Amino acid sequence: MDENQITGIVEAILRELAREGLLDSPTSAKTGESALPAGTAIPVPFPASQYVPGKVIASNLNIDLADPAGDDLRYKPGVNQPKDPAALKELIASTSARSGVGRSGPRYRTNSLLLFQGDHAVTQDALYRDVDQKLLDDYGLFTVQTAITEGKEQFLLRPDLGRQLSEAAKRTINEKCTKNPNIQLVVGDGLSASAIESNLRQIYPVLVQGFQSAGLTFGTPFFIKYCRVGVMNDVGDLIQPDVVILLIGERPGLGRAESMSAYMGYKPQRGNNDADRDVVCNIFENGGTNPLEAGAFIVQFSQKMMQHQASGVKLKLAVK
Repeated sequence: MDENQITGIVEAILRELAREGLLDSPTSAKTGESALPAGTAIPVPFPASQYVPGKVIASNLNIDLADPAGDDLRYKPGVNQPKDPAALKELIASTSARSGVGRSGPRYRTNSLLLFQGDHAVTQDALYRDVDQKLLDDYGLFTVQTAITEGKEQFLLRPDLGRQLSEAAKRTINEKCTKNPNIQLVVGDGLSASAIESNLRQIYPVLVQGFQSAGLTFGTPFFIKYCRVGVMNDVGDLIQPDVVILLIGERPGLGRAESMSAYMGYKPQRGNNDADRDVVCNIFENGGTNPLEAGAFIVQFSQKMMQHQASGVKLKLAVK
C-alpha cells in the first residue's frame, strides 16, 4: 500500500467522522486545505458556545458493546459455516476450554479477544488485591504475615518467604492462640483473594459445627497474609495441634478466580512437604466442590487423620 492509498483512507475516515458531527472539517493530509467539497455543510454535535472544557455533553453516539463475559457470547460458536452446528455447540458446552471461537484471518475474533482480556483482568485482580477486611472481622480472624516485607510483587517472586511466618507473627500467635487443640484452622490469601471471599462464609460454619459435634477441640482461627501452603509447618511447631487445616486461594485461571483449596496435615512440623499433606481442591459453587460438601468432608477426613495418626502418603499406607 503506497502513501497515496493511505492518505485516501485517512481522508475518507475523516470525512465520515465530520458527517457524523464528531470533529471539525478535516483537512487534506497533503495540502492542509479542506478535504470536503466547497460549500459542504458539516454538522456539529452541539454549538461551540455551549462547549465547556471538562464537561461531558450528551450525544446520540453509542459505543457500548455487549458484555463478552455473558453466557450468550461466551458460549456462542464463532466458526463460520460449521459442518455440524449441533455438535459444535455440544463441544463448546462440554468444556471450559476456548473451543469453537473461530478466527478472522489469522487472528482472534473481536468478541473472543475481549473475553480473553476480561478474563485475564479477573485473574490479575484476584492476584493483586487483598482479602476484604470486613470478612475477616465478621469471623474474628486476627491477621499475621509471613516473612514477605516488600508487598505482593515479592510474594509472587519469593514463594519460599511465603512459607515462613515473620517473627512478629510468631509472637502474636503465641499470645493469642490456644495451644494443643485437636483442630487448628488457618485462612490464607494464597494466590486469590476472591477465592476466600467467595467461599469462607459458606464453609466456616460447617467446619465449626462439624468439629463441635464430633467432640473435638477447636483452636483459635486466624488469617495469614502473603500465605503459601508450607507455612503450615510453622503453625504446627508453634501451636502443636493434632490437625492443621489451611483454607487458601488457588492459583486463578482465566476467568476463574473463586477456587479455594483446603490443605490438611497431621501434626505438621518443620521439614514436612507435600507428601505429608492431603488436600481438597477446587472448592467453589457452580462447577466445583460445593463449600458445604467440602466442609463436611474435611471434618470426616480430619477424624480419619486422628484415628490413624497420619496424613498424606503415610495415611494412605495406614488405611490399606
